[in-house]
Amino acid sequence: MIISLVGYMGSGKSHISKILSEKIDFRLIDLDKEISRRNKLTIPEIFEKKGEIYFRKLERETLEEILASEENVILSLGGGTPVYYNNMEIINLNSKSVFLRASIGTLAERISKQKEKRPLIAKIPDEDLPEFIAKHLFERNEYYGKAQFSVNTDNRTPEDIINEIIEKLYL
Repeated sequence: MIISLVGYMGSGKSHISKILSEKIDFRLIDLDKEISRRNKLTIPEIFEKKGEIYFRKLERETLEEILASEENVILSLGGGTPVYYNNMEIINLNSKSVFLRASIGTLAERISKQKEKRPLIAKIPDEDLPEFIAKHLFERNEYYGKAQFSVNTDNRTPEDIINEIIEKLYL
């Protein structure tokens, strides 16, 4: 079984996937880290040197390879992954998808501390982040909403979130 975690940057995908993989003894794959490893460049470097279109092509190819595997995997996806090509459809066909939801305020607070690691928001002033996130979520929620399950991460412990995921997936 492959469990794919989708959601906006800062929703908790990386943190939750790490703990969940340990709890249920599944291999953890972070899609962005896998792309970086294979290309020997960070995601910001790929965006800067090759552009977003090139990155999205690499992302799709890597996603397809991982989803074709038969092993037990927790797959933590980039925030934009479900939006491009027909990625959300292949994610749903080849895995159990879980949308980690968070409010705009929670997301802005979390990602403002990690701007240097996030090329899409690196140059946005903190006071403009909520508006940027709201616009992005408006565009992306259509795709995130296609996930088979949804879990709210606002003001919840990782343990509570993981227990809800396990309950919803009948693990």
